[in-house]
Amino acid sequence: MFLGSPELLARVGELGAELTRDYERREPLLVGALRGCVPFLCDLSRAMPMVHAIDFVELSGYGDDRDGIRFLKDLDAEIAGRDVVLVDSVIDTGLTMNHLVRSLRLREPASLHVATLFERPYRRLVDDLPVRYVGFTIPDEFFVGYGFALEGRHRNLPDLRLVR
Repeated sequence: MFLGSPELLARVGELGAELTRDYERREPLLVGALRGCVPFLCDLSRAMPMVHAIDFVELSGYGDDRDGIRFLKDLDAEIAGRDVVLVDSVIDTGLTMNHLVRSLRLREPASLHVATLFERPYRRLVDDLPVRYVGFTIPDEFFVGYGFALEGRHRNLPDLRLVR
């Protein structure tokens, strides 16, 4: 095991407290990037004792087709004038998140920031992402659990496990 459930939940609780403090007296919209974000987003939402909304997007990755990134599922909510927090499980190169940030900024949210449980900054190809909330910096290894899958399985594990 790389990170156990108690460590993960403790850090998610800290991130929830940061978000609650930063968005006091506002009603942020948490936007989850499907699918890996679901465990993190659910736990983060429960760690925020304030009114907030949740929506989801799903993007194709660069490797999914030759046309680059595209929306597979767009937001249901309007975001103009709203405080938006993009929630993802991990940021590696930042290319997909950069596409999402640029697309959503065109819709004129009041603010737009990123919360990620895991990041690999040494792999980052995009420097100007609005990443404000980071749980852990992790090594360039393959993991399963807590939203990460291997062939669509093991997302439900409560901890993060290194695949060898």
